[in-house]
Amino acid sequence: MELSLDLTKRYTYADYYTWWDNTRRELVHGLIRLMSPAPAPQHQKILFRMSGVLYRFIVKNKGQCEVFQAPFDVRLPKNGEKEDDRIDTVVQPDLCIVCDLSKLDDRGCLGAPDFIAEVQSPSTAKYDLSEKFALYEASGVREYWVVFPAVGVQVFLLQPNGKYDEGTTYEAGKIPVHIFDGLKIDLEEIINY
Repeated sequence: MELSLDLTKRYTYADYYTWWDNTRRELVHGLIRLMSPAPAPQHQKILFRMSGVLYRFIVKNKGQCEVFQAPFDVRLPKNGEKEDDRIDTVVQPDLCIVCDLSKLDDRGCLGAPDFIAEVQSPSTAKYDLSEKFALYEASGVREYWVVFPAVGVQVFLLQPNGKYDEGTTYEAGKIPVHIFDGLKIDLEEIINY
C-alpha cells in the first residue's frame, strides 16, 4: 500500500511514525524528503566495511557505544523537545554511532549521534553537503564524515562554538576517528575495492 502524502505540507514525527508503507523518506523541518529505493552495491560495501571496523574497535575496547546503519531513525528535536508531535526532523544516516545509550529507544535514536557518515551518490551529494551538513551541525553531531566512493573522505569536526571546522579531506592513508582515542581507519580498506 502506498500512501498519498502532500510533499508541501509540514508533518511531525507523530505523523511519520504512522506511515507503514515501503517508501523510504526522511522528515526535515517538517517537510518530506524522499529517498532512493536502495543504494548501489558499492555504497553498501563501504558501509559494511566501515561498520565492521568501528564495531570491532568498540568491542575490543569494551566501549559503550553502538553502531547503526540505515534504515535507522534518528529524531533530531529542537530545544530538547521529546514529544512526537513536536519533533519535525527524522533522518536515516547511512551510518551513525551513539555513545549516550540513554538516547536509544525502541524506535531509534532521540537526539544527536556522536558520529555520522553519509556515503555519496550522484542523487545525494548536494543534500548531504548542504542540508544535512547544516542539520547535523545545528543538532550537535560531533563528527561528520562525507564519503566519496573510490575518491576519499571529508571529515568535519564540531568546534566549541557549535560550528563545524572547514573539514579535512583524506584521499589516502589512515583517517583518525576523533570520537575514539587510538582508532584510525585505513581509507584503502573501506573505499577501494
